[in-house]
Amino acid sequence: MGLLSSNNKIPIRHGAQQQGIREACQMARDVLLKTAAQAHVGVTTGEVDRYAAAEMKARGCKSAFLGYRGFPGNICISINEEIIHGIGGPRVIQDGDVVKIDVGIEYNGWIGDNALTVPVGNVAKETLHLLAATEESLHIAANHARDGWMLGDLCASVEEHVIQYGYSVVREFVGHGVGRKLHEKPEVPNYGVKGERPRLKAGMTLAIEPMVNMGTGKTRVLADKWTAITQDRKPSSHYEHVVLVTEGEPELLTFRKRMFPKGVNDLTPLPVSELF
Repeated sequence: MGLLSSNNKIPIRHGAQQQGIREACQMARDVLLKTAAQAHVGVTTGEVDRYAAAEMKARGCKSAFLGYRGFPGNICISINEEIIHGIGGPRVIQDGDVVKIDVGIEYNGWIGDNALTVPVGNVAKETLHLLAATEESLHIAANHARDGWMLGDLCASVEEHVIQYGYSVVREFVGHGVGRKLHEKPEVPNYGVKGERPRLKAGMTLAIEPMVNMGTGKTRVLADKWTAITQDRKPSSHYEHVVLVTEGEPELLTFRKRMFPKGVNDLTPLPVSELF
């Protein structure tokens, strides 16, 4: 879920705190992948949402989205031109759809948050390219989550990567710090100025979530006051990980295998069942 945050200080987590958010993120990852595997032709978005709710209940966690600022869904599920914050309901998933599933959970007082885009059936090659480039930009950005590096470099890397393909990043919604609350400082937009502060420090936990559109980056929100779509109705793609900044290599707390292991060089996506 990519909303602006309001806290002023960037939290630093140590020891047992890191382990707490690590466990919540691993649970969020498991719920996401189990839920994403339900996105098939003929299934409604409401059925997928209810499946996620049952998974959360079975694991002893709860949705971090349900009731957040009045959000009515257990997860965010958004199709094709819908970017983020879609609400599960009667819409039936069709062959060729791309389904964005965003799962946030709370477990033992810690938040896990992650998302991916599921191609269903016979998806157009140009749309698969959008997905692959978006996922690739996520991993490029995550590699910038290092102690002493600048947040501006991380943010700029997303837009720098995707604009080479003619894509646009969404500017109205951003990634964010995450931990005790769903949205903490810092804000993590998918664009930025290289070298711009703050300087990242070990112990920061960032939800990095590229939202990339095939056409214009401009958006509008539907009458439900939540679902954000592309103004030109062209497809959008969304991938998200929570990343722990460390003294060494960044740690993907919501780690899963990449759907497009070779990025845009191979547009054959791995099935969700193989991402565990």
